[in-house]
Amino acid sequence: MSALLEVTELSKSYFKQRGLTRKKIIALQNISFTLHTAKTLAIVGETGSGKSTLAKLLVGIEKPDSGEIRLSGQPVEISNYKKYNHVIRFIFQDAGRSLNPLQKVGQMLEDVLRFSTILDIEQRRIKIRKTLKQLGLLDEHAEYYPHMFSGGQLQRVALARALILDPKLLILDEALTALDPSLRAQIVNLLLELQHKEGLAYLLITNNLQLVRHISDEMLVLYQGGMADSGLTTDVFANPTHDYTKKLINSAF
Repeated sequence: MSALLEVTELSKSYFKQRGLTRKKIIALQNISFTLHTAKTLAIVGETGSGKSTLAKLLVGIEKPDSGEIRLSGQPVEISNYKKYNHVIRFIFQDAGRSLNPLQKVGQMLEDVLRFSTILDIEQRRIKIRKTLKQLGLLDEHAEYYPHMFSGGQLQRVALARALILDPKLLILDEALTALDPSLRAQIVNLLLELQHKEGLAYLLITNNLQLVRHISDEMLVLYQGGMADSGLTTDVFANPTHDYTKKLINSAF
């Protein structure tokens, strides 16, 4: 099985100024994992454990202090991260707030294609219709503004914006948290279907352990910026080694 994303010894620190004192805060320390094509890796941890920092490093919003990120075996050039925009796509926690309220969905998708591909106008229109249909949306939804959609539809729109560039990896940063259980189940089923058909890999950032156990193949538990537990999801649930992981699992089930 091919390794899509390989992270080796990734570390990131920040400095906080307090008067004349400059304090170093370690956000991540020596994080390593591998994510394979068509697999799901869950990143779990309490607030402040480093989950969001890890996501920012993976999508190029911030640069690591040390370590390496490889995509399909090739080192990622952090200084030129735009070239990877079509490979790794990010889906935010609040789909509604991540969309421009003054822009129709079709125009949003058109802009993504216009700036990131060489498709002509007609090819872009065909791609937009195909992507909307793939996500259970109608052609007419291209003329809708974000406020005209339900919560579940908004999440599908966010997925459409991510998938329209045919990525290999989606990073889902608490992307299902705001949905009620029935809508969450619909989106989860859609994600699993897309993974099966398209070979997508998912990096799922969440503290919903029921969701983690349901859809992830492997999981990584972060604690105070370090790795508490990692491995196959079934193994971590059956035999957690870190006290924090044990408490997390016991509190959820």
